[in-house]
Amino acid sequence: MAVAEAVVAVTSYLLAALPALLLSGVVAAAVLPDNRIDLMHHSYQGGGVSIDGPALMLRSKIGQQLSVSGFYYVDTVSGASIDVIATASAYSETRRESRLGVDYLSGNSIISLNYAQSDEDDYNAKSVSFGIAHDTFGGMTTLSLNTAFGNDQIGRNGDASFSEQLRRYSYSLGITQVLTTRWISALNAEVDMEQGFLNNPYRSVRYRDPLAPLGYGYQFEVYPNTRNSLALGLVNKFYLPYRAALTASLRHYQDSWDIRAFDAELEYVHPIAERWLLDGHVRWYQQGQASFYADLFEFANQQNFMARDKELSDFTNLSLGIGASYRFANWSWWPTATPELNLEWDHIRFNYNNFRNVTIADTAAGAEPLYRLTANVYRLFFSVYF
Repeated sequence: MAVAEAVVAVTSYLLAALPALLLSGVVAAAVLPDNRIDLMHHSYQGGGVSIDGPALMLRSKIGQQLSVSGFYYVDTVSGASIDVIATASAYSETRRESRLGVDYLSGNSIISLNYAQSDEDDYNAKSVSFGIAHDTFGGMTTLSLNTAFGNDQIGRNGDASFSEQLRRYSYSLGITQVLTTRWISALNAEVDMEQGFLNNPYRSVRYRDPLAPLGYGYQFEVYPNTRNSLALGLVNKFYLPYRAALTASLRHYQDSWDIRAFDAELEYVHPIAERWLLDGHVRWYQQGQASFYADLFEFANQQNFMARDKELSDFTNLSLGIGASYRFANWSWWPTATPELNLEWDHIRFNYNNFRNVTIADTAAGAEPLYRLTANVYRLFFSVYF
């Protein structure tokens, strides 16, 4: 569970790139994905936490209508975030995730089926997803529909009697339209529903206690057992006359916990000569707090539901990133293969507007400085298309 919490910042950032990836994939919905092998190493450093590990993906066509893929991903987490420092000690854990997928081409449609499994000491997750993308109007319009179901088992290290379950349901609908020879637009909607144990079994909230040495005490968080959310995204991709591309993305999110969020991203991709490709992007994100969140409650058991997860607080973040890719000449011993190397770096700044840094000593309860976090994410890909 510690790994799942620690990778929130990384996951949220990687998801920001999904609209552009989905757009490029949906536009070519009636064509099976390319055969490829990808080897990746990722690293996240920020907020006292280090996350790194490798990933491997293989995708291959079988005949003219079928494509299969496999994916293996490892997260090794070490350190202590601000949440952990307050009530526990540093930790180290490893999470392993594997996925299998099948894509079937039928006329102007691609039907996809995927299975994913993630395992760590105290959290096991399984999910199945199904999707269909259909080209119409001569390939100018693509409609996509996806659904997924997940079942998670949650434990707590050191407490063999603790066992909880979480069920996740997701539905998404998208339309991609070729508007001109240089302009493609996509509109996506996603509904997520969760039921079960939704909080972290280790995290605590704090409340005022005049008798405590620090002026406050701690108790475990208590969350609702349901959460429903809706996200709407708009992506516009413009192909510029000198072979470059500009992508502008907007996304709005809201859920039944009264969280409202908005993010905007701008990405520019520029080719240099025949083999180099450079890109830069900036992303801004703003979120309001959950209705039952507080940095410091007035007394114990103040509400039916109480949370102090900084990811449920009011905060903003700004991400700046650059990347470069180089396409090698074909290998003489494998003439049909095209190798490519990609390196990406992102710098992220989080500003929490009502989550305070309780590690600052000699400060009155509720008067601590607001928490700030900077992080760096590195990703190195080596891909072979064949």
